[in-house]
Amino acid sequence: MPKSSKKNAAGFIKLAEGFGAHNYHPLPVVLTRGRGVFVWDVEGKRYIDMLSAYSALNQGHVHPKIAAAARRQIGRLTLTSRAFHNDLMGPLLESLCGLAGMDRAILMNSGAEAVETAIKAMRLWGYRRKGIPRDQAEIIVCENNFHGRTTTIVGFSSDPLSTDGFGPATPGFKIIPYGDAAALRAAIGRNTCGFLVEPIQGEAGVNVPPAGYLKAVREICSETSVLWAADEIQTGLGRTGRMFAVEHEDVRPDLLILGKALSGGFYPVSAVLSQGEVLGLFSPGTHGSTFGGNPLACAISQASLDVLDKEGLADKAEKMGAYFMERLRSLDHPALREIRGRGLLIGVEFSRPVRPLCEALMRRGLLAKDTHEKTLRLAPPLVITKAQIDSALKIIKAALGEFAV
Repeated sequence: MPKSSKKNAAGFIKLAEGFGAHNYHPLPVVLTRGRGVFVWDVEGKRYIDMLSAYSALNQGHVHPKIAAAARRQIGRLTLTSRAFHNDLMGPLLESLCGLAGMDRAILMNSGAEAVETAIKAMRLWGYRRKGIPRDQAEIIVCENNFHGRTTTIVGFSSDPLSTDGFGPATPGFKIIPYGDAAALRAAIGRNTCGFLVEPIQGEAGVNVPPAGYLKAVREICSETSVLWAADEIQTGLGRTGRMFAVEHEDVRPDLLILGKALSGGFYPVSAVLSQGEVLGLFSPGTHGSTFGGNPLACAISQASLDVLDKEGLADKAEKMGAYFMERLRSLDHPALREIRGRGLLIGVEFSRPVRPLCEALMRRGLLAKDTHEKTLRLAPPLVITKAQIDSALKIIKAALGEFAV
């Protein structure tokens, strides 16, 4: 550690702000340790984590079974590249496909990489199977989407913070309103190869689509020979009370995009899964990743999936989410506008910016973050208990007292 650093929050923040790019606006807290739903700062204060690293920590901080799997694998083999096979990737691919009812999977690292992979797969399918003329494939996306930060992805964002200053936008995308099945049907043309959508929009403020929307999406895409790619990077792996959010309407997409909780917060791991031949159209040299599918990632991911399954975390999310929503609806504040969500992905919308509320919560021992300025996102690890939710509610009620209108 550099000699200039100080072992207190102000010192660490000064280093980060002085040497780092200012592409985030974090709360002024410096964390050093975590376990379950709790984290501790460098000065020893404990907090309830209500963000879960944007749903990457569904299994909780430093889950002992995942940590043990990581330690074992670190001592054996960490990276082979895809120039060679390893003994863990195949079993993990089998587990993922079995879990999701899919035929093939490809492993990447970040969520944005997985989305880019899905985009390439949909275009390739459009040219090879649908017969779309060269370089004319079009993918439909939704307003207020968040699929990552690469130049291609931000080019089809409707958020000025994501797009301004980063053009020109990559062509081949059409934006429609979210949750509007009729708009999807009207937007599909002869060169449409895919529809990319979040089952619940997380970054946009926990926007839950109307009942029946996903079922309608499935029907429309099947009728028009369009691939449906569901981005479940935030909603998948138990977060909404089902293993995958699409299961709430008993439908299956053509492509399923996963990340975040796929590693339980230990390591960047993402995946794209497909029905049928879609991913099978890739051939050697057309796509890849040096670290994708490496042995360490696979060991961590397999342990992460085992924890989700054996601890019944999707069921816990459903039960604890219902309890949390019920308790939140008892809140009384003149600026409170709406409480929405599914499972343990909850948005509490106010009529004014909630950054001051997040700061008040932090001072009282709860960490949460604003999204789209006026929505407080509450998404704790799925291991949270009723007693811990009750403790969180006491903090929220007290902080609302500071949140003047």
